[in-house]
Amino acid sequence: MNILLIGSGGREHALAWKMVQSPLLTTLFTAPGNAGTSALGENVDINTNDFAEVKKFVIEKGVDMVVVGPEAPLVAGIHDFFLNDDHLKEIPVIGPEKEAAMLEGSKDFAKEFMKKYGIPTAKYETFDKSRIEEAFTFLEKMKPPYVLKADGLAAGKGVLIIDSLIEAKEQLRDMIENERFGKASSKVVIEEFLNGIELSVFVLTDGLSYLVLPSAKDYKRIGEGDTGPNTGGMGSISPVPFAHEQFMQKIERRIIKPTIDGLQNEGLRYKGFIFFGLIKVGDDPYVIEYNVRMGDPESESVIPRIKSDMVELFRAVGENNLSGKTIEFEDKYVASVFLVSGGYPGSYEKGKVMSGFDAVKDCILFHAGTKRDANGNIVTNGGRVLAVSAYGDRMEDALNKAYAIAENINFEGKYYRKDLGRDLMDL
Repeated sequence: MNILLIGSGGREHALAWKMVQSPLLTTLFTAPGNAGTSALGENVDINTNDFAEVKKFVIEKGVDMVVVGPEAPLVAGIHDFFLNDDHLKEIPVIGPEKEAAMLEGSKDFAKEFMKKYGIPTAKYETFDKSRIEEAFTFLEKMKPPYVLKADGLAAGKGVLIIDSLIEAKEQLRDMIENERFGKASSKVVIEEFLNGIELSVFVLTDGLSYLVLPSAKDYKRIGEGDTGPNTGGMGSISPVPFAHEQFMQKIERRIIKPTIDGLQNEGLRYKGFIFFGLIKVGDDPYVIEYNVRMGDPESESVIPRIKSDMVELFRAVGENNLSGKTIEFEDKYVASVFLVSGGYPGSYEKGKVMSGFDAVKDCILFHAGTKRDANGNIVTNGGRVLAVSAYGDRMEDALNKAYAIAENINFEGKYYRKDLGRDLMDL
């Protein structure tokens, strides 16, 4: 089976790493990929936002399946493009159709969906430029901190949590009127702040049946102690210690099953991953957000724990045959520490030569913002550069192994958080 994997980050390298272990795979193409995926198959330089260009490549190379890593092509309708093309419609696409992808493409859509199907989430209201004064009044009636979310896609950075009412109003005006996050913030969801601890849960679904993947905890803020601006993710740990069997049963009963049932009831065809961004408040789970793909950096700790053949599971999704499948996990912890470029998530430089790979043992390196230069060196090519993932019988063991390798991988301006997992130690 020839597979085209779309994306260039650590999530895609993790998916590629897993898929090449399958005897069902013949050739893996990754578009555009990175220095890590280039060692597992062929990186291809095509514009994945140009679906006609993707079609040409798929036909020329005899691609049998397309796995979509990031959310943007899904929200733009790549799955629908394949279904509506006589030459492509029999090729499975792992990722939901456009209308279903609005679970991530629009915060307002997702909140309305949760409200309709009784899925626990924070109270909210959505505002645009025409209702700015009403939005201010709404903020005045709420207790701090104030949560402002850009309605559309904002690369994981469209959420602001603010303690000051005055600042919340200023930031809201900046988001809506000055388009701080572009068109993504033409509408803003204001919601109540839920006080608890976050976790991520994932399912793989063919739209009817689903398999629950390992839980994970990611770390979004750039600074230790969860300070500073949000990033695409500074690392993750799987499993989450407090996500025991009883709590996971609550999540499945109150959140996962109603979501799958709701999608079916709405006629929203969904094949692929659903990411449930959750928060534990007391002993109860609430949904913070949906994503319509695997998480990043969570993939880098979750996927290494999956023992089952990922390509076989993807084929079952494409054939609406997931109900006959099971999924097995490694009974170990995986900790994943992200190395990022100096200055990230603000401005940063690219092209910094990386070293220390020869000393890597007993862990997995998942490339994100990397490429090979003209001399064959691996160089930085993004803000989030490399995830160091390690197994351990205990969470502390996995973290210690990952941090030891993180210290030895070098490039100018390297930064990583050194407090991952600290908030979970006593849970």
